[in-house]
Amino acid sequence: MSKADKLGVSSSFARAQPVGVSSRRTAIAEATGAPTSGVVPPSEVPIEALAHNPFNLREDLTELEELAASLTVRGQLQPLAVATRMAFMEAHPGNAEGLGRAPYVVIDGNRRLAAAQRAGLRTMHIHVNDSLASSAADILESALIANVHRVDVAPMDQARALQELVEVHGSQAQVAKRLGKTPAWVSQRLTLLNLTPELQDKVETGELKVEPARRIGRLPHEDQASAAEEAVNAVNPPRQRTRPAPEPTPEPHSSSATSPRRITIAADSPDTIADALTAHLTPDDLKAVTELLLTRI
Repeated sequence: MSKADKLGVSSSFARAQPVGVSSRRTAIAEATGAPTSGVVPPSEVPIEALAHNPFNLREDLTELEELAASLTVRGQLQPLAVATRMAFMEAHPGNAEGLGRAPYVVIDGNRRLAAAQRAGLRTMHIHVNDSLASSAADILESALIANVHRVDVAPMDQARALQELVEVHGSQAQVAKRLGKTPAWVSQRLTLLNLTPELQDKVETGELKVEPARRIGRLPHEDQASAAEEAVNAVNPPRQRTRPAPEPTPEPHSSSATSPRRITIAADSPDTIADALTAHLTPDDLKAVTELLLTRI
């Protein structure tokens, strides 16, 4: 018997023989390549064995370059929280699109996985917990709890995830209890969903800040546009248009003029020459010319 046969699915994905595995799980494992619940989960797997969580609340994975650089230099400091493909498929039949044949689905750590793929890492440390994938609500809840204190979670993504939890649990109060937050905390974030689509887009782009947006979300739709404009202008007041001051025109006799001057003199008489020089030169220049003329006599 080969080493892989002794380990069950694969020596890369398991470290013990299956124990007490049902025929249904065995059949799914054979069809998908996913490890069964009867094996001791590994602590490190090839990166291709990991699939992104399709229910991840963050639509955009941000700032991956910086995290990828950190993973390259410092390595992975925290394991990914994953569920087996088996548990995910049992909780979400028909929702395996995009998983490929990966044996594990990342519940918390999708951004780290994306950064690791960008950095070219070959393996990642994981912590397997199938209870995270017992239902769609649990997966969403796990992702939200893991990300609720992270500043890189888009506010609109957080609000949408909270609304999904409200639909699952039935009330904002119950969601608050599950998350360890106050009902006011949940209600405040859900007000973003009351904004008009145009204002939600402005929250997404950052043009409209979150704090005023939450207040504006409590207003009727017809009053929101003007309130949002006022809030945006309060943060970024319009620039005052000022006319540039005209450049001073140098005086004809100014000694600060840098461009050469040409003086045309009709040399009819010494008096004419003196009058022309006096008209075009400053007193200081006229004195300097007089001194130069005296040295040449």
